[in-house]
Amino acid sequence: MDTRQLRHFVAVADTLHFGRAAERLTMTQPPLSQSIMALERTLGAPLFVRTKRSVRLTAFGEQWLPQVRAALAAVDALPESARRLRDGLSGRLSLSFVSTADYSVLPDLVRRYAEAYPDVEIGLVEATSDVQIPALLAGERNAGIIIPPPDRALPEPLAYRRLVSEPLVAAVPTAWIDDGRLIVRDGVLAPDALAGAPLILFPRTVAPAFHDLVTGYFARRRRPARIGQEAIQMQTIISLVSAGLGVALVPASLRNLARAGVRYVELTAPPTLETGLAWRRDDDTPTLRALLRLL
Repeated sequence: MDTRQLRHFVAVADTLHFGRAAERLTMTQPPLSQSIMALERTLGAPLFVRTKRSVRLTAFGEQWLPQVRAALAAVDALPESARRLRDGLSGRLSLSFVSTADYSVLPDLVRRYAEAYPDVEIGLVEATSDVQIPALLAGERNAGIIIPPPDRALPEPLAYRRLVSEPLVAAVPTAWIDDGRLIVRDGVLAPDALAGAPLILFPRTVAPAFHDLVTGYFARRRRPARIGQEAIQMQTIISLVSAGLGVALVPASLRNLARAGVRYVELTAPPTLETGLAWRRDDDTPTLRALLRLL
C-alpha cells in the first residue's frame, strides 16, 4: 500500500466512476482498475460494489474513506510542516531560568518570542544556575537564563551572552526603618546601616556567583556578612524579609515584587549583578536559533 493507491481510491470514491476518476488522475482506466484491485487484495476486503451501470462504496469502504482522506491530508502537509520546523516557526523551545530573571528579562523575552513565533511550544523550567548548567551540557534544555560564574567561565561547549546588568538594592523590613533601626537618607541606605544585621541569602552551593557578590560587598566594607537565613527562591527570601527575620541584597528589578512589610532601598556603591543566556554551541535546534536571532 502506498499513497498513490490511496489517491486512486479517493478519486474513485469521489466520482463513483472509474473513467472520470482516471481523467482526474491523468491516467487510463485499466491501470486505475488494477491499482484498486491490488489495494483491495492488500486489505482483504472489497472497497467498491461494481456493476455494469454503477459503482458504489461498500460499507467497509465508506468507513475507511475518512481515515484515508485524513492520512493524505497529513502527507500533503508534511512539506510545509518540515519548512516551519526547519525555520523555527514551529516545534518546541525548552528554556530554564533563575528566579531573579522572573522579575527582569524573562517576561519581556518570552512575550517577544511568543509574538514572533506563536506556534512554538515554550517549555519553562525555573532552576538555579548550578542545576541549569549540567542540564544544558546534557542536552536536556535548549537554553538557560543564568547568573554566570566569575569571568563567565562556562564549560565547553556552552556559549554565553549577557542580557542585563543591574545594581543590587537592599530589601529591608519596613518596620526597621520606621523604628529607626535602619537609617535611610535621600532614599539611600547609610553605608554602615546593614552592619550586624542578619542577612537572608542564597546558599553558596546553589548560587556561588550571587552569594560571593553579596558577601563581597560586606567584605569590602570590613563588615563580614552575618547570614541569618538561607533560601533558594527569591520569593521566599522576600517573604522572610517581610517577616522581619533579616535583610537581603537583591537585584533592582525585584522592586517589581511588591510585598507588604518590605521596602527596597538603594545602596551606597552597590555591586552589579549580571544575568545572561547560556546554550550549547553545537545545538542546532531551529527554535533555539530563532531565539538567538531575536536576541
